[in-house]
Amino acid sequence: MNRDELVSFLNDYLQISAYPDKSSNGLQVEGKEEVERVAFAVDTTLRTIERAVGGRADMLVVHHGMIWGGLDYITGIHYRRLKALIESGLNLYAAHLPLDAHPEVGNNVGLLKLLGLEPKGPFGEYRGLSIGFWGEFDEPQPIEKVAQVLAEKLDTTVRTYEFGKREIKTVGVISGAGAFALEEAHRKGIDLLVTGEFGHADYLTALDLPQSVLVAGHYKTETLGVKALMEVVRERFDLDVFFIDDPTGL
Repeated sequence: MNRDELVSFLNDYLQISAYPDKSSNGLQVEGKEEVERVAFAVDTTLRTIERAVGGRADMLVVHHGMIWGGLDYITGIHYRRLKALIESGLNLYAAHLPLDAHPEVGNNVGLLKLLGLEPKGPFGEYRGLSIGFWGEFDEPQPIEKVAQVLAEKLDTTVRTYEFGKREIKTVGVISGAGAFALEEAHRKGIDLLVTGEFGHADYLTALDLPQSVLVAGHYKTETLGVKALMEVVRERFDLDVFFIDDPTGL
């Protein structure tokens, strides 16, 4: 199919213009005009580019693109990535916050559904927009059980911080770096924050609030959106698609 038709669909479906995001959502690097095979990945690295090209992809769709607030100098790793894209004719499409927040294929709605929950409302305000969701169990669940479900379904190590509630009824989810929502979770009475990464200062904030937190890995919590979007593209356009799994362990 024509590249611009696919890009137009992705832009509209993901509503990329609605998000104040420095990551330059949309088609970041233009390549071949005709697209028959599309690769999906979390990150833009030389390795994912090479695997996309090796898999005969015409477009690579990622969560983390290569342009964050513009490129000041096209040298070093920026040059090498851009050179690999241009020489192969591989289109690069990125969707950051739009793919976190999407109500159907987003990372955050995906995390809730892994726990058997449906979104009950928005959660995780970032620059005036909520990019996450919260849900509620029918009956309180031990925090250890919630952590076990995440660990098994994401195939990851989950760190548990039982600073607040240990019996969990309400859960707020922010994939990736979601510790900014700690105080919002506490203020709104959300029993548990599920996120991807957690720093030293975040630990201290959660301790003092107090707020219980599960940390399941930045990479692993952000595989759900690109995989779900891949299935939408497959079904809607009957294109060949494949996922490039390249975990960071973080």
